[in-house]
Amino acid sequence: MAGEIHVEEGPFGPEIRPVGAAVERTVLYLHGDPRLAGTPQDAVPTARELARHTGYAVVCARYRLHFPEALEDVYAAWEHCRDRGPAAVAGKRLGGALAAGLLLRLRDEGAAPPACAVLSSPVLDFTLDAASLLLNAAADRTLDAEALPVRAAAYAGTTPRSQPLLSPLHGNLHGLPPIQLHAAGTEMLLDDTLSLATRAARSGVEIDMRIYEDSSAQGLRQLEATAAFLRTWCSTALATPQRS
Repeated sequence: MAGEIHVEEGPFGPEIRPVGAAVERTVLYLHGDPRLAGTPQDAVPTARELARHTGYAVVCARYRLHFPEALEDVYAAWEHCRDRGPAAVAGKRLGGALAAGLLLRLRDEGAAPPACAVLSSPVLDFTLDAASLLLNAAADRTLDAEALPVRAAAYAGTTPRSQPLLSPLHGNLHGLPPIQLHAAGTEMLLDDTLSLATRAARSGVEIDMRIYEDSSAQGLRQLEATAAFLRTWCSTALATPQRS
């Protein structure tokens, strides 16, 4: 586990790295909050802990809060991270949607994928027709059931809601790198995580899914599991030549 952590503003957002050690791996971290909004600075505390637990650099990317511009911003930040060596991507809520969309875009372009991806309570289907949106509405105190459709519409704009880069759950999931998924059993977006895990596993993707009793348990236990997953797959990528 790394000791002192340094934070500085980089060309694509805050960059967090351990002090006094060579850093050979980078994590692109994509923020997100219950309002489908937020800023990269909101993710810095999580990024600091990820850097401390992994010894990796973490880039908290800025992105515009509408599609497809958000994905263009994330793609540019990914290229910045990839040029440093083996890299992974992680995202929370809207950031999880963008991380998954990035995987699909890179796969479709024949580009080198991230070593792995971690998606935390991701929004993966902007059609918003999952049963858990209704079944867990009373139990989930992190999302506003009435505001979610409005905010989703503002983000999606004129893009068809089932477009795979916007809603990765509607895409072809073959050929993706290993994915770790985290969600609370009480959250409204639970079915997005469960459905992606099922479909990706059927497509031959390595899946590690963690479902927690509630959001509090997720907050307490997710970081350690995420760090272990990143260390495992980024170490494998470092030993394996990357295709361009």
